[in-house]
Amino acid sequence: ATSTHSIAKLDIRLPIIHSFSLDSFSTRFFLLPFTAKLPRTFFIMFCCASIPTSEVGMVQRFGRHVRIINEGLNFVNCFCGEAVAGRLSLRLVQLDVSCGTKTKDNVFVEMRVSVQYQVLPAKVYDAFYRLANPEQQMRAYIFDVVRSSVPSMPLDDVFEVKEEIAVQIKMQLAKSMEEFGFEIVQALVTDIEPDEKVKRSMNEINAAQRNRMAAQDKAEADKILVVKAAEADAESKYLSGVGIARQRKAIVEGLRDSVVTFAENVEGTSAKDVMDLVLVTQYFDTLKDLGASSRASTVFIPHGPGAVGDITREVRQGFMEGRAAHGKM
Repeated sequence: ATSTHSIAKLDIRLPIIHSFSLDSFSTRFFLLPFTAKLPRTFFIMFCCASIPTSEVGMVQRFGRHVRIINEGLNFVNCFCGEAVAGRLSLRLVQLDVSCGTKTKDNVFVEMRVSVQYQVLPAKVYDAFYRLANPEQQMRAYIFDVVRSSVPSMPLDDVFEVKEEIAVQIKMQLAKSMEEFGFEIVQALVTDIEPDEKVKRSMNEINAAQRNRMAAQDKAEADKILVVKAAEADAESKYLSGVGIARQRKAIVEGLRDSVVTFAENVEGTSAKDVMDLVLVTQYFDTLKDLGASSRASTVFIPHGPGAVGDITREVRQGFMEGRAAHGKM
């Protein structure tokens, strides 16, 4: 399409002839011929460069840097030797680096470091022209920090001080890359991976330690159970003894009352006769309990008319010996 504007004696036509792009920079150029009907006709042509958001373009004239163009539509006088030499992103970029090294205890580990950086808007010229490969430069500094700090500490300490290693990397990179126009936003040690055999050994050591702790805890628990069981058994036996003592005391008191009452109510009887009667009663009660028990076995005991008298004499003899021994004490 052709548009014609008449301003005073000027007759300017602006037809779009064609457009093309530079493959290496993906920048669209439009050739716009200007024809002006003046006393003397002259022909002017220029190009348009489109820069994406968060990027800047570096314009050169016959290989020499002349200016920096920002995002959006920009005019470049390509027929006077101007061209967009390249574009530079101002976005935050992450560089992932994997570095192998050895610890103080001769364990080889693979450390993964992530560095986040961006170009300083005030130093775009330095970032574009002073370093041919900034990422390669950063890798070299990362390798230097990791391989100078990790070999001086054992493997267990490496896991504990990885934050300190990340701080050292950030400080070294910030100090070295700032003069080239790069800002180091953050440096992180994302992973520390020792050799597979070392990892298995560490897991086995950890498992053995945990098994030992579990065995100690179990033994302590068993000890507590045994102690508590012994305490409970002692308490049970104590209470059982108290109960038996009270039972015997009650029996004695009952026998005493029975003897006194029987002797008072039945004339011509003595305490000995009452005790014989009580012993005979208990003797037959014992025989009854032995025969009625479900777990009773065959028991051979002397039984006859004189058996009760023998038992009485033995009981009396026991009381007399006990009393004599108590008197001697």
